[in-house]
Amino acid sequence: MFVTISTTGTAARPATDLGYLLHKHPDKAQAFSTSYGTAHVFYPEADAERCTAALLLEIDPVALVGRGRGKGRGGAPDAALAQYVNDRPYAASSLLAVALSNVFSSALRGVCNARPERAAAPLPLRVEVPALPARGGPDLVRRLFAPLGWSVTADPVPLDTAFPEWGDSRYVRLLLESERLTLAEALRHLYVLLPVLDDAKHYWVSADEVDKLLRAGEGWLAGHPEQQLITSRYLSRRWSLTRQARERLELVRLAEADDSDVEDIDNAVADETETEEKPTPLAVLRREAVLAALDAAGAARVLDLGCGQGQLTQTLLKDARYTEIVGVDVSQRALAIAARRLKLDRMGERQAARVKLVQGSLVYTDQRLRGYDAAVLSEVVEHVDPPRLPALEYAVFGHARPRTVVVTTPNAEYNVRWESLPAGHVRHGDHRFEWTREEFRTWAAAVAARYGYEAAFTSVGPDDPEVGPPTQMATFTITTEREARAA
Repeated sequence: MFVTISTTGTAARPATDLGYLLHKHPDKAQAFSTSYGTAHVFYPEADAERCTAALLLEIDPVALVGRGRGKGRGGAPDAALAQYVNDRPYAASSLLAVALSNVFSSALRGVCNARPERAAAPLPLRVEVPALPARGGPDLVRRLFAPLGWSVTADPVPLDTAFPEWGDSRYVRLLLESERLTLAEALRHLYVLLPVLDDAKHYWVSADEVDKLLRAGEGWLAGHPEQQLITSRYLSRRWSLTRQARERLELVRLAEADDSDVEDIDNAVADETETEEKPTPLAVLRREAVLAALDAAGAARVLDLGCGQGQLTQTLLKDARYTEIVGVDVSQRALAIAARRLKLDRMGERQAARVKLVQGSLVYTDQRLRGYDAAVLSEVVEHVDPPRLPALEYAVFGHARPRTVVVTTPNAEYNVRWESLPAGHVRHGDHRFEWTREEFRTWAAAVAARYGYEAAFTSVGPDDPEVGPPTQMATFTITTEREARAA
């Protein structure tokens, strides 16, 4: 995946100033890590008369597959051709657009302290993209770039030069030339229009994509004749986001026509009359789901197994319905932090009688844990090596045998929605595994059948229609008091 940006100059205004504008020295070849591979920046030519900067994005196909499960992130039709053989490493797409934004972030904003006058002035620019997927063909490429001041050459790439009768592919060789645009404007055009022409994005499109689009489209998108197509494709045809973007762009257009600020136009409602609610943290949603399950079970004596630093134990202690709470963890350091969180050393006698912190391993049976109403393993099982899971199952379900067991664990399928999570990585460095929804249900059903429980499943957090919720929860309810059979 490759793009070059060239400019020309004179002895007084050397073309090598491009290095200052891009914040990348022409004499160096630099590499930058991305979630999907490595971006390389180098200069095939750099002198006073002509300077060319190249961005080569080297895609890791394994990372692409690891983060590509699910429509909307790597779920483009091209990625569906095969897991490891597709056009993503070669054809300019949203992968290249994101790399441009990350590697040339200051240039994209027009910031250059070393050459501020050059950053603000138009440059003779030549942009070349050897392989650009163009859903709509060369004509659409021209309709998108020409109104922005570019001279556009979009040559179709034949399917096979040996068989011209097969016709052209949907790819074009793109050449853009202009002397009317700043470098920042050129980069913003590419950032928006590359994924628009590809008509697919490698990541989940959320509400913040509207802000990204409007920032990159400032000064040109509101009046673009193909604004409707651009907003729809950029936002992956998500109707609600597309409508929001168009409404905001219309305000910009009206403000420009009236020579006013957007704030002066959109002033019918005072700022203080409506506040945007911040999303509830997943950890809070998880605790609320656990508390709801314990409440439904009528539990009074509760084990917090793998209590960590005591967040759930502290929440349980605030509710007088829980008469006895035992926090268990193998880490003495975690228990010390939990004790400070609970202020055990300053706790009143009656309150202190309700809570206890004990050190113990969940893969060994422990007489101290028998006879309780409920046990909670919140984000615990994924920290256990798979070969030791049967020992944990027996220790909790077979030996301790609380009437109710609540288990929460990450949903691996949702990981593709975490844009900041590197490809192929689990959410925490100590996670030994992360289950899909089917894997978790299979495990829970087997444990329930083996030890005389019934399992009910609950989604925790926003339930994505394609990949499910970020956290999955099972509530096990005992159905028989017979002795547990060995795993």
